[in-house]
Amino acid sequence: MKFYNKEEQLATLQQMRTLSYESYSRLTVVAGRRRIGKTTLIKEAFKDESYVYLFVGKKSEAVLCKEFCEEFQAKTGVFVPSMNVFRDVFRFFMEEGKRHKNTLVFDEFQNFLEVNRAVYGDIQNWWDQYQKESHVNMVVSGSVFSLMEKIFKHRKEPLYGRQDATIKLQAFPTGILKQIMEDNAPGYTNDDLLALYTYTGGIPKYVELLVDLKATTGRKMINQICRADSPLIEEGKKLLVQEFGKKYATYFSILQAISMGYNTQADIEDYLGGKSLGGHLQKLEETYELVRKVRPVWAKPKTQSVRYEISDIFLRFWFRYIEKNQRLIEIGQYPVLKKIMEEDYEAYSGSVLERYFKSKLVESMEYLDIGGWWDPKGYTDSKGNHQQCELDIVALRLKGNILDVIEVKRNPGKFSEQLLQEKINHFEAKEKNARRKTIARKCLSLEDM
Repeated sequence: MKFYNKEEQLATLQQMRTLSYESYSRLTVVAGRRRIGKTTLIKEAFKDESYVYLFVGKKSEAVLCKEFCEEFQAKTGVFVPSMNVFRDVFRFFMEEGKRHKNTLVFDEFQNFLEVNRAVYGDIQNWWDQYQKESHVNMVVSGSVFSLMEKIFKHRKEPLYGRQDATIKLQAFPTGILKQIMEDNAPGYTNDDLLALYTYTGGIPKYVELLVDLKATTGRKMINQICRADSPLIEEGKKLLVQEFGKKYATYFSILQAISMGYNTQADIEDYLGGKSLGGHLQKLEETYELVRKVRPVWAKPKTQSVRYEISDIFLRFWFRYIEKNQRLIEIGQYPVLKKIMEEDYEAYSGSVLERYFKSKLVESMEYLDIGGWWDPKGYTDSKGNHQQCELDIVALRLKGNILDVIEVKRNPGKFSEQLLQEKINHFEAKEKNARRKTIARKCLSLEDM
């Protein structure tokens, strides 16, 4: 699959290289979850020159230093003496930067924490001494987001504030997923596009995996996922164990609960046996950025109407089908797993379609605020019956004081204008802000993707 959609990030990396070579050394941090495309981005940015790529494996410091010295010598032609501690190696690199301009890439930079925690202090020491008189374009990347945040953004850490630029990679936007389907599967259906979004969340490596296997229909995607040799089977666990370490069990259970529809703190705690989980939920939201709080639009910060959702679309899918059905996988019942996914796809993808349209509206840059709205108490309809009240999407346009109220349905034939209008009436009765807007109601379906 060809390279897509990182022009702004490419420009940043290349600008930092130019500044490093023309004036003095710069440090760029590239962060993002596993399989998001960090290494691919760096390779694309510097494909027109020879650069030194150093992977920080979980090895002894002496072994890593030997590998780093050999790689630096191979790529630059500069003789590198034997060194066994990183402090000496990094000083050599910075001194060499006074004589020759070079790009130095450290991949999985957070792994130094397991090699020798003192490395970051050594880097700070030599960086501060040599930065202004050397020409090193230093790029560090890491896939354990919480650790990368700590290394560069915690005030007590040696490298706090040393970066000149930070690039945080995100999943492919909806427009790029459409372009990928157009390029690789002409004649695709919108349901195929939704399936790609549902099963990959727009994570570049997962998209590439399916596209390269020609799995560009929903059925073919399920066939590739439900195989003993599918890398996606183990991917969720690898990603999260990498973030959480050995103490991952409670976090796994919380994410499993949210994926099954237990989306309030009280419901999650009840599901897990009454255990207090406020601290775990806070870490999942603020430190790991794997879940997020969702409030009704215009709700006050301290409202009790708070729901949790898994931020990562792929993880949401993985917990619902793969983690939940580990027993089937252990005994090799992949045809049964495939049947479960196929039979549940229409119901499950309906909720994912809502996330797709919210992302699409954000990408349009035409809205000031985008969210949903619900009243836990519901309302009484014109016939005196109690009804639940939830508006899928409420989006305030940048211009015209117009509020779009949107119902999302896979099948537009199931949309009821009367029911939506009743919900809007209740919404306006509860929310003064809504009464001051011109409300435009509509339905979005597969046809509108």
